Amino acid sequence: MASTLEKFIHSLDPRALPRVLQIQSGIYFQGSIYEMFGNECCLSTGEVIKVIGFKINKLIASICENNEVTQFSAKVELPLNFPGLYKVVADKTPYVSIEEITRKVFIGPTRFGHPCFYSPEDIKLANLTVKHGEQITFNSVEEVNGMMAVNCGVVRNNQSHSFTLPLSQEGKFYECEDDQIYTLKEIAEWKIPKCRNRIVKLSNTLHTWDSSNPLPENFDGCLILTPVYEMQAVMKFRKDIVHILSDLDVEVKDITDWYDISSFLQPLSLEDVFERTSKEFPMVAEIMEGPSGSQKPYNFLHTGKEIVIYKKYQATRVLASEIRSDSPKRHFLIPMSYKGKFKRRPREFPTAYDLEIARTEKEQLHVVATKSFDSTHKELFSVSVGDQFLVQQCQSSEVLYEGRKKVIDVLACEQILSDKYKKVFLPMYMEGGFVEVIHDKKQYQLSEICKEFRLPFNVKVSVRDLSVEEDVLAAVPGLQLEEEITDSYLLISSTSSPAESWEIPVYRLNMSVHLLSKDVQTVVPPATKTTVEEISEEQYYMVRRYENQTFHPPPRPPKKPRALAQKPGFAVLEQGVSDVLQPSKSSCVDTTKKLCTNQAADVLELQVSCENDLVHHDNKKDMTGKATLVETSVIKDETSKGLGNCEAENEEEEEEEEEEHNYEYVDENIIENIRKVFQDSTLRNKHALSEGRR
Repeated sequence: MASTLEKFIHSLDPRALPRVLQIQSGIYFQGSIYEMFGNECCLSTGEVIKVIGFKINKLIASICENNEVTQFSAKVELPLNFPGLYKVVADKTPYVSIEEITRKVFIGPTRFGHPCFYSPEDIKLANLTVKHGEQITFNSVEEVNGMMAVNCGVVRNNQSHSFTLPLSQEGKFYECEDDQIYTLKEIAEWKIPKCRNRIVKLSNTLHTWDSSNPLPENFDGCLILTPVYEMQAVMKFRKDIVHILSDLDVEVKDITDWYDISSFLQPLSLEDVFERTSKEFPMVAEIMEGPSGSQKPYNFLHTGKEIVIYKKYQATRVLASEIRSDSPKRHFLIPMSYKGKFKRRPREFPTAYDLEIARTEKEQLHVVATKSFDSTHKELFSVSVGDQFLVQQCQSSEVLYEGRKKVIDVLACEQILSDKYKKVFLPMYMEGGFVEVIHDKKQYQLSEICKEFRLPFNVKVSVRDLSVEEDVLAAVPGLQLEEEITDSYLLISSTSSPAESWEIPVYRLNMSVHLLSKDVQTVVPPATKTTVEEISEEQYYMVRRYENQTFHPPPRPPKKPRALAQKPGFAVLEQGVSDVLQPSKSSCVDTTKKLCTNQAADVLELQVSCENDLVHHDNKKDMTGKATLVETSVIKDETSKGLGNCEAENEEEEEEEEEEHNYEYVDENIIENIRKVFQDSTLRNKHALSEGRR
């Protein structure tokens, strides 16, 4: 029986693919245009196509009040990359069976594919009774004892209980409330059931509103999302994959049961190729649909190109991100064969707990405080901006509180003074700010860093990789090496120029091929070229979200005990150096504005220079091998003065962009120059202030 294309897609079970359709009522746009915006718009009556997949292409959003749509509701078209974060509103319409849930709701291996439901009635099983209203998590669908069933789980008293529900299980099943937030693309891929709409509430816009935004200004209501699907299909006499939108005005008939499906080309995704056994490699394939964009080295992978796929394997990459205060950051996957060299860059630590995590037995961690901290206990140290410490170890210590002794975790450090070292204790709950002082000028290979240091680790390329034409990492001012990951790759080369082979990622390259019955001329692959892969923000989070689920998250830092909270009388607002650079609006005269701005800049310049210059004090170590103090008393004194002046006189000044740190190595005599510059600028600022008051 014929149906519209839209009805067919809404009723289609993805597990039933591929399907063969015959066009019963075709459509033809006049003129020579056969394709518009990458989508087919000419389907002749009687034409036969094989549907191999479908996905949501865009969303029609109805702006609604009270979660209801009226005939006057405005409708807008939203692309899947439309910015914003959204909360999913639970569907109030129940599902009547487990089979209906599996047919309409996405259930997959990731956390997005684990929907939760509850039943208003108890469900009695052989070894367990699921209570009414209890949240049931659907984990996977598989065959159990010859019967299709869903693997489910419930959590009781922090204990997980697993069980299966057959698809034949009937009853009312309601969606549970979801407290997570999602992008529109994530909702489209995982959170819109087949044959149903989805209500979402805007949680965060991510961008300021402008006239190009289809949503009303300051909109914070609900949207009812209706999906428009894109169908991927293979046509009888074409070697590429065509894309057909579900709202195309055609009627189709499913003739899969009466048609020889093998007469069509069999497109394979890279995932399909990777799932083949190792004995089937090497193989020759022709690209049916190449990857979008022209990023090297994938720019030769165009439709119709013949390639040799030698083997599949797992390879290690280092996930790295650009160090910068603003966004967006660039992200990279660096192969272990990268031939460039790195120099260390200072790390920043927001808490004392981070210092404990970062310290190693190999070298002593030397840091400078960039934010002050007042301790209410004489046993614990009060930190000032510019204080320098050598981090020792975590230990327990007693503090006196309201006449009673309490044992808390502290970080033992040595404060570096002008002529001695003083042992001090920092509370582990301390929220401060520290910047690492680098004494190591050695250049490292990537493999050496991964072996000798604990990630994350800050570096900068000092010698670029000369084996490649363009080293994208060389232009990046600083990199944070975040973690090692294991990813899936295929080794390929071009049949027309098999002089070199390339690694292509299986899960980040959208490409389809079909296999050719040709013999591979060279079984041994040519020299392999590995490249640094720059990945998008979305791919970065997918790598961290999906491919590292076995990694346990780091332990949470200890919270400040309630008993040790500051008394109101001692609650002092502290500002770090970075806070000085973000002055509020000011009603002072221009001279005063300029003075405070200059003071803030001088403080930052001194802080950054101090961090750089500490590197060059290896020659001034004492006989015990401990680093000597860089004189910072002037920094502390003038920082506090700068803070006071800017707070008092610059309360309403417009925000200025924060200067970026530049940790470059400088000559050893720069310290004296810094002192001189600071003294000159202080005298100059005082003179300017006095002139302004006149």
